[in-house]
Amino acid sequence: MSEAVLVAVPSNAPAGLNASPSVHFGHCDAYTVARIQDGRILDVTVEYNEGHDQGGCVVPVQALADKGVQVLIAGGMGMGPLNAMHQMGMRVFYASGFLSVKDALQAYIDGRLQEFGSGNLCKGGCGHHVA
Repeated sequence: MSEAVLVAVPSNAPAGLNASPSVHFGHCDAYTVARIQDGRILDVTVEYNEGHDQGGCVVPVQALADKGVQVLIAGGMGMGPLNAMHQMGMRVFYASGFLSVKDALQAYIDGRLQEFGSGNLCKGGCGHHVA
């Protein structure tokens, strides 16, 4: 039996499995957090984005780390939050074009997502990412 892992997906309101993934980590409405074990999505919770006025982009990263999130699936983010996630031991995967959070999570479970790389970074505005 494999250990459970907490996976977060930046999501548009109202979040949850049927919500559309947000195209940018820090500007999402909420994070859908799923406990995944043995290839199954078990518990799902919604963590609302606290924003990042005070403390920059590290604020939502720290909030997710405090909840025990180990993996983040995102379509875009800047270098600051990506570095912060890596420093906190989170793995980050790139996912773009999924219609629902559930689809993105299933792609992760199936091993179809690539690690988030420098080519996936936003360079301001993040308008180049597809929802």
